[in-house]
Amino acid sequence: MRDTTIQPTAGAGTRGVRRAVPEPCAMVVFGGTGDLARRKLVPALYNLACDGSLPEGFAVVGVGRREQTTDAFRATHLESTARFSRSQPLRAETWRRFAERLDYVAGDFHDPRTFTKLRDWLARADEAHGTGGNRLFYFATAASEFPALLKGLSEARLLYAPGADATAPWSRVVVEKPFGRDLASARALDQLVAANLAERQVFRIDHYLGKETVQNILVFRFGNAVFEPLWNRKYVDHVQITAAEELGVEGRGRFYDETGVLRDIVQNHLLQLLALFAMEPPVTFAADDIRDRKVDVLRALRPLSAESVARDVVVAQYRGFRDEPDVARDSRTPTYAAVRLFVDTWRWEGVPFYVRMGKRLPKKGTEISIHYRHAPNVLYNSAVGAEAVPGNVLVIRIQPNEGISLGIRSKRPGPAATLQPVKMDFAYQTSFGKGSPEAYERLLLDAMAGDATLFARKDEVETAWSYVDLIEDAWHKSPNPPKMSEYPAGSWGPKEADELLERDGHEWRHARR
Repeated sequence: MRDTTIQPTAGAGTRGVRRAVPEPCAMVVFGGTGDLARRKLVPALYNLACDGSLPEGFAVVGVGRREQTTDAFRATHLESTARFSRSQPLRAETWRRFAERLDYVAGDFHDPRTFTKLRDWLARADEAHGTGGNRLFYFATAASEFPALLKGLSEARLLYAPGADATAPWSRVVVEKPFGRDLASARALDQLVAANLAERQVFRIDHYLGKETVQNILVFRFGNAVFEPLWNRKYVDHVQITAAEELGVEGRGRFYDETGVLRDIVQNHLLQLLALFAMEPPVTFAADDIRDRKVDVLRALRPLSAESVARDVVVAQYRGFRDEPDVARDSRTPTYAAVRLFVDTWRWEGVPFYVRMGKRLPKKGTEISIHYRHAPNVLYNSAVGAEAVPGNVLVIRIQPNEGISLGIRSKRPGPAATLQPVKMDFAYQTSFGKGSPEAYERLLLDAMAGDATLFARKDEVETAWSYVDLIEDAWHKSPNPPKMSEYPAGSWGPKEADELLERDGHEWRHARR
């Protein structure tokens, strides 16, 4: 990877941030006709083209089993990009120039001839588009296809061993979550990957880490002297992390019935948010320094026993889940989970973290809320409503309406000493005059630049799985598994989840209605 450069941001009072520069490359999307490519990847690349962020030497090819022409492939992605891109309306001339670099190769992933055709296409792309021999392979497929893809790429000599020469062509592989379905399968995948690639060539993607507000957690903590001193057990009473979805399984019944909320969301998205929130300051902002501190948090999670799972974990299904297409009528797969956990470090000892995620909840939203200890009411015992006014709550909104708000107590205007909660609110849209880029846009650029800061490392993935496996084992292997709760679609989850906090004298902070 070439040296990073200072790219100053615009506006008075801003300061340049050091970040890596994307390099010329050919991007190969295995599963190029699939849902991920249509909804996220190609629209993200088009948005980068609109912003002028793609490297000058760039081309992208989708690889899939479906027999179709390149023109048909482009037409399909034109339609889906017009629908899913954040840049609206579609810019005809920008799309035309982008589509000239968008191609398609049909073939079975288990057929060596597919990789021979791909190798020939890459050679032509180097000549026609100046991609310089650099390859970014994106596995937008089920994990079961990874062995065939790695075998085909290796036998076609499309995976280069990284060398000491920074100017030599490179090859990198981006893999989607979930990386395995438990610790054993994740380790097996890691061994397979390690047989073909060095760890620095592997980019395990979790799109939550590409969201602007998630990235801002580190800046918010370590770039503002007012907050970091309060980021510990002395001032924080408890922390809540919520990921709520309005939708159900939406035609993905078979996948979801095999995966469930713990494997699909908790193991990656929510534990990654927890690790970023609770980590110690890194020595530098280099990728491995940040990821080292995140792994420290995951390793410090208090182990769960069968007894503590029964006490501190609530799993549930929304009513009607078993009636969804391709879902077993006797399914025990949770669509909701709430976990009370502890990070046993000096900073967080004794502070409960409540993590929840569910489908078919009242609204979509992901947030972290930090509930500070209450100020003594000694001075305001006579104030009207003093006991009922909430204490200080700092909320980091990940999606939608990305931003940060701080709830404080204030005196209501008038002769009486009446306390009232008010908010100081920061929103990206109003502060910067535009919405945040899509997460995949940032992550794709980082992969092109070889910057792994926002990607999960092998030990991160395995440590997270070891924690989730404790819950899964208690649920599936115990002779007396925990109770499966139920909740009405459109509610905030089962009553058992409310009771989980009520035992500690707390209540869930419901997302804005």
